[in-house]
Amino acid sequence: MGKKTPLEQVPAGVWALGLVSMFMDISSEMIHSLLPMFLVGPLGASALFVGLIEGLAESTALIVKIFSGALSDYLGRRKALAVFGYSLGALTKPLFAVATSTGIVLTARLLDRVGKGVRGAPRDALVADITPAQVRGAAFGLRQSLDTVGALLGPLAAFGLMLLWADNFRAVFWVAFIPGLIAVGVLLFGVNEPKQHVGEKRANPIRRANLKRLSGAYWWVVGIGAIFTLARFSEAFLVLRAQEGGIPVAFVPLVMVGMNLVYSGSAYPFGRLSDRMSHGTLLALGLIVLIAADLVLAANNHWLTVIVGVSLWGLHLGITQGLLATMVAAAAPADLRGTAFGFFNLVSGVAMLAASAAAGFLWSRFGASFTFYAGAIFAALALAGLVVRARRGQ
Repeated sequence: MGKKTPLEQVPAGVWALGLVSMFMDISSEMIHSLLPMFLVGPLGASALFVGLIEGLAESTALIVKIFSGALSDYLGRRKALAVFGYSLGALTKPLFAVATSTGIVLTARLLDRVGKGVRGAPRDALVADITPAQVRGAAFGLRQSLDTVGALLGPLAAFGLMLLWADNFRAVFWVAFIPGLIAVGVLLFGVNEPKQHVGEKRANPIRRANLKRLSGAYWWVVGIGAIFTLARFSEAFLVLRAQEGGIPVAFVPLVMVGMNLVYSGSAYPFGRLSDRMSHGTLLALGLIVLIAADLVLAANNHWLTVIVGVSLWGLHLGITQGLLATMVAAAAPADLRGTAFGFFNLVSGVAMLAASAAAGFLWSRFGASFTFYAGAIFAALALAGLVVRARRGQ
């Protein structure tokens, strides 16, 4: 027999975790792609309330992420926390279907984000734990690719079911419960935790002595991840740009489907490439693609221009997101990986909130083109910083 390919060397547990992410993303995106219209329409909420729900939901996820990662290190059990997080996410779906008030939707959304916060860092640490170092980039790329397939299929399923059932939001929300349950089942029966993590109780991972073990190389990855996020604000602005260009409202969500198609198709190949290529070079490539995406989207809002810009945006995500996770895993001690991913996700999440708020301000004051030009400038500054660091390292 010949030598196994990187894809063949990826453990079955990583495939299972990728499928878990895919099914949960299908479940979540079936709801999230319709939720703003459900709130404003049948429930009569204001746009301000929609923004309030999203802000509270994302803030809740950020707070939970750091504690769940640290807890997985302290207990030495990652799978149990991941199961709890995914189960909580799945069990919120019927709440959306039976909601008769905005308060019930708010409760469901907050519980859903708590579940996301609980599962994220332990899941990523588990991927690192079960994967040989030489194919870790391929493993993170594969999981990210399958996750993004879910983000692609979810809105498509919602779009099709809304057409089939004459805009029956609640029926679609009930269907969303099914892939959520499948995700929990795959995690329970398809993923085995490494023996070295089961039953090993450790000291508090976020005390000073342990945090000192997170090296300068790790904190550099956290910093560069935050800079990437600041340069890449929320994808909601891609949707707004598409809407400005006159794309019919019913078809605007398909713009995000296109982005996720590129993202999903490129995440694994670039993850595999990161196992053989300089991480700094790939990060620089990702920034160059992001700059190109911003400049294209700033040029005009013609539908063809928007499609090109959004595709480049998806390619940038495919290059960088699995890569950054691989770099976190490589820079952190094995027994602190959960904490490391927790801090990384927290800092990146705060950066996303700040970037999106700034983008919204620039959009309202100066227009869409100015917003994307500003993003390109910020990405260019980050690229210059990468080049300077590389030269100093030589």
